Amino acid sequence: MTGSQGHGDGRGPTPERGNGGFDAPTPRRMSTRDATSSRSPGGAQIPNRAGSARTGSTPGIAATRSSARAEAARTAARRRGPKRRVIDYPRRGKTGLRRWLPSWRLLLGSVLTVGALGFFAVVIAYATTTIPKPIDFAKKQTATIYYADGKTPIGTFGIKRELVKIGDLPDFVGNAVVASEDRTFWKNSGVSLTGIGRAFLNNVRGGRQQGGSTITQQYAETYFLGTNKSYVGKIKEALLALKIDQQQEKKQILENYLNTIYFGRGSYGIEAAAKSYFGVSAKDLTVSQSAMLAGIIPSPNNWDPRKNPTESKIRWQRTLDYMVLDGSLKQADRDAQVFPTTIEYTRQDTLGGPEGYILDSVKREITSRTAITADELASQGFKIVTTIDKPTQDAAVAAAATMPKDAPPNLRTAIVSVDPKDGAIVAMYGGPDFITRPQNAVTQDIAQAGSTFKPFTLIAALENGESLHSTFTGNNNMVVPGFDKPVKNFDGASFGVIDLVKATAQSVNTVFAQLNVKIGPGKSRDAAIRAGIPDNTPALDPVPSFVLGPASPHPIDMAEAYATIASGGTRHQTFLVGKLTSLDGTSSYSGAGQGTSVFRPDVIADVTYAMTQVVEQGSGKTAKTLKRPIAGKTGTSSDNMSAWFIGFTPQIVSVVAIYQEGPGGAAESITPFAGFKQITGGSVPASIWTAFMKPVFAKMPIVQFPPRANVGVTASPTVTATPTPTATPTPTPTPTPTPTPTPTPTPTPTASPTPTGSPTA
Repeated sequence: MTGSQGHGDGRGPTPERGNGGFDAPTPRRMSTRDATSSRSPGGAQIPNRAGSARTGSTPGIAATRSSARAEAARTAARRRGPKRRVIDYPRRGKTGLRRWLPSWRLLLGSVLTVGALGFFAVVIAYATTTIPKPIDFAKKQTATIYYADGKTPIGTFGIKRELVKIGDLPDFVGNAVVASEDRTFWKNSGVSLTGIGRAFLNNVRGGRQQGGSTITQQYAETYFLGTNKSYVGKIKEALLALKIDQQQEKKQILENYLNTIYFGRGSYGIEAAAKSYFGVSAKDLTVSQSAMLAGIIPSPNNWDPRKNPTESKIRWQRTLDYMVLDGSLKQADRDAQVFPTTIEYTRQDTLGGPEGYILDSVKREITSRTAITADELASQGFKIVTTIDKPTQDAAVAAAATMPKDAPPNLRTAIVSVDPKDGAIVAMYGGPDFITRPQNAVTQDIAQAGSTFKPFTLIAALENGESLHSTFTGNNNMVVPGFDKPVKNFDGASFGVIDLVKATAQSVNTVFAQLNVKIGPGKSRDAAIRAGIPDNTPALDPVPSFVLGPASPHPIDMAEAYATIASGGTRHQTFLVGKLTSLDGTSSYSGAGQGTSVFRPDVIADVTYAMTQVVEQGSGKTAKTLKRPIAGKTGTSSDNMSAWFIGFTPQIVSVVAIYQEGPGGAAESITPFAGFKQITGGSVPASIWTAFMKPVFAKMPIVQFPPRANVGVTASPTVTATPTPTATPTPTPTPTPTPTPTPTPTPTPTASPTPTGSPTA
């Protein structure tokens, strides 16, 4: 057989019998010698005629050899058959659609491979899962602010949540939640495969979104991970639930769950929910109430009885039925249950109304005087008892409402009361609604003090040798050294030569202007600062007009300063927080502090006596109707920019200030109203003060002021100013003891730049 034997038809080798007809014959290897010669049967070599000529024969031989090798390779490949692939896809030997359809072997192998990989991934993930620290939100609790009685709440800070111990709750509270949310809770390992599968199918079919989560999974989400609706997040949640179930007791899991979940009405946790829906503590819930709360957990905002009573009742019945099936409630007890009645709920902003100013001031005091931050205050469940006395606060709010109806809409009213024995703020009205105007009229607004600054000059004068018997000319329109124009009295009144008691009672500007110049404005300013007026108060300059009140303090500053007088000369910093206590007792704060004696008691006794005459016979006589010893001072600033009445007894100091707010918050003259041609301290402010204090004094015993001490020496009447030609002359002027009618004033500052119109008493 030659080298080409078996390839005659060009389609493959011819089968041989010797190999069963399946193997192709092995081609004989042809050598160079075979290609160039042959031997005869006798062995003689016979020349090959075709290759006898050497020239040109080599290419033919090479081609033949190459072809033979290629043919041998093809034959070997055919013998081995097609080359196998690990994954036969697309499928070999198939055509059309069948070529692209995977075989059952491929499908099974793929499923098993993915399953194995997934299993090992889950094992590794579980092994590496650790229980993290709770998220900040899960631990946040409400800070509750109370009135001074420690029982009546004013409001809250932060999230509405109070943590409770499960041991303090009736068993049926937890059993109701288990029956409604996870009936296998006490037995499962933290996850429910059937629940997850059911939820998955429901979600795939487009049904209402379900979580398929057990109580432990919900706890893992809300307490450690935060909300995550993705499937990856749910896997993490399930793994963590498994780990938690292995490391925490079931009761601990249920306790944390009850303290964490949202129940609607802005309430997180069972304690807040019990108060929001039924007005009781969680420990006082009934079976019926517990079942209702448990039933609405999946959608509390939608199933709240006030919104959807039908659905909430269905959920309530479902929970009770499951409790019977689970053995935690007897059928007879279940039959006796009546759907509970919830309390009225109105969504309110915590800082709304007048109370918002108190809450905001409490927050400011704590964050400014302690190391507690605003975030900590709103999240760590502090109990804060304020110094606000509820009856007194109610009286302040009611008094503010007596403002005449025709008052300008941009008129502001500030009311504050302080206990002089320690500086506690017992009432504060900073405005009608903090949300509408989040600026406290008592602690943040300022207003020109007017004649309420005169007692500071009187204190300084008595400390420097003057006496209540000291006399000065009190005529109108007098030229006083240091003033850039004549000083006027309210309504142009002239009083002749009067002592300091009458000058105080009638708030005579010309007398106090002379007195301030005589002792030196710096001494008056120092007295004001010692009493409690901050030294950075706007326009608190040591100028002659200082005594007429161009400075603009906060009403709370005036309350603190007058409380120093009411206390007999001991200054206390005002404060709102009586006691702050953390849940674990590690943090506490009280605003009360040690008082500082800043004035001599005898000086203050005389100043107080002079101020009682303001009520007895002067510009504040409206308050005399309250029939008890009251000291006070009215004040109206230049150009009628503000009007004040500040009155006190040994037990309480109360301030009423009104002022008008112009564009951009600028002060403007008060528009007359209520039939007054000018709003003075003795008009509307004194009336509001009297209305305020009437119910307060009704429960307060009468306490007398210390007797007048008569400090200083009796001095001859001293004219320290020269009347202008238009001034009304006094009938019997008293000569001055010095050769000149106008002594050189104590080196004072320059003339006051503030208008010196006619501030009133």
